[in-house]
Amino acid sequence: MSPIQYIAVLLFVSMQLASAQASQKPLRVGVVGLVHSHVNGILGRAKKGDIEIVGIAEPNRDLAERLAKRYGYSMSLVYPTIEEMLDKTKPEAVTDFGRIVDHLQTVKICAPRGIHVMVEKPLAVSFDHAKQMEALAKKHTIQLLTNYETTWYGSNHKAYALANTDKAIGDLRKIVVHDGHQGPKEINVNKEFLEWLTDPVTNGAGALFDFGCYGANLSTWLMHNQRPLSVMAVTQQIKPDIYPKVDDEATIILTYPKTQTIIQGSWNWPFARKDMEVYGQHGYVNTIDGTRMRIRLKEDKTERTAEATQTDAPATDPFAYLAGLLRGETKPDELTSLENNMIVVEILDAARQSAKTGKAVTLQKPMK
Repeated sequence: MSPIQYIAVLLFVSMQLASAQASQKPLRVGVVGLVHSHVNGILGRAKKGDIEIVGIAEPNRDLAERLAKRYGYSMSLVYPTIEEMLDKTKPEAVTDFGRIVDHLQTVKICAPRGIHVMVEKPLAVSFDHAKQMEALAKKHTIQLLTNYETTWYGSNHKAYALANTDKAIGDLRKIVVHDGHQGPKEINVNKEFLEWLTDPVTNGAGALFDFGCYGANLSTWLMHNQRPLSVMAVTQQIKPDIYPKVDDEATIILTYPKTQTIIQGSWNWPFARKDMEVYGQHGYVNTIDGTRMRIRLKEDKTERTAEATQTDAPATDPFAYLAGLLRGETKPDELTSLENNMIVVEILDAARQSAKTGKAVTLQKPMK
């Protein structure tokens, strides 16, 4: 080996080692907002070495101090504005646990700085907001992801594989998705969360947006990002004394050329639930929770049970996924993708309009 070749080999090895060391460093993450109770997921997450919370943007000092006492983080991490947090801590990505209406502002601030953003579901309060966010993400080449609890359910991914990869149930004919609980006040969410979650401006709607988004996300995924032909929604205020400003009961019907989806989002279920039924020409697969399933295929005489595992999902949790994706160690998953969630918000926007007018909304073909 010549001296030049030897030096070239050394350079290559050192570059590989540097790359490996960089990938092992925790992803520097900033937390934007503490008013969404899903923030407990990242604050209470065990230190796995894949992410590091370097800053928190939250103007409500009392809330920040309450959570600091619970989770043990230093108040020196807390800044009153997103801009100051970004300037002082230099995160690579942020996770947004603020009001849904504020997601656009977060992207407006982060995208020009090249900082990736993961928001809690849904992506936006309106299709107009979503389009602005999409434009910013594409212009500044950042990841703009939407987190749903159900993305990390092994059962959903196993159901998708049976329906779409294995085509074990034939062409899809009907998808039914149930999501919700007894109501946010009934399950005792904190006051900061309840305040904005039950406001049509800050949340977009009530149960229609809070839980209708799950079914829109899963249906869009199962239908390979196909936009529905029409959206029909019916909402009710069963508990106007508790939720005077928003709906607490919502049903959305999506029509596709040869498939129908029924989404049932509710703050009136007797128990919390996140499950779905997927029916094909000659079989079905139903998810019960994150792992348990019921399946009946063409050759089955009776229904059988099945179990999924965490390895069927793309990652153990959204933060492990975020770190893996940005490090190039995890392949992109469609459920969190911007393409899927643009369609989700378009569906929700149309559903809100349909519920108001009592008429189905026909979705126009997108302009080329």
